[in-house]
Amino acid sequence: MVESQNTKVDLTAEATWFRAVAVYGKAMVGDKAFEFYNERNLSDYVQIPWNEVTYVVADVHFKGRYIPRFEIRTRTSGTFIFTTKNNKKTLRAIRKYVPADHMRQALSLWQNLKRRFLSK
Repeated sequence: MVESQNTKVDLTAEATWFRAVAVYGKAMVGDKAFEFYNERNLSDYVQIPWNEVTYVVADVHFKGRYIPRFEIRTRTSGTFIFTTKNNKKTLRAIRKYVPADHMRQALSLWQNLKRRFLSK
């Protein structure tokens, strides 16, 4: 059994971790880390300490009314993509521990297309 790094939990929500296949479980936002635990396999988990997080990037659609997913970029471990039942609420809980200048909005479809055409 894995022990949580957090001493105080701000938010717990049902979540999906996107890697090779989608993994379903619970996401916890606490005072020391963002944690994800698989519901069926307890040894399948990820704990991301706040001092390891470089950026949190959210896909934002319809002027913030719909946020389908967000990714947490770390210094050494790479990128983790998650979605929860209420991503807006989860991102607000994360905002307490990650500085505002490290919270980013992902590029839109048109911005990506523009960037590709201008780079050639």
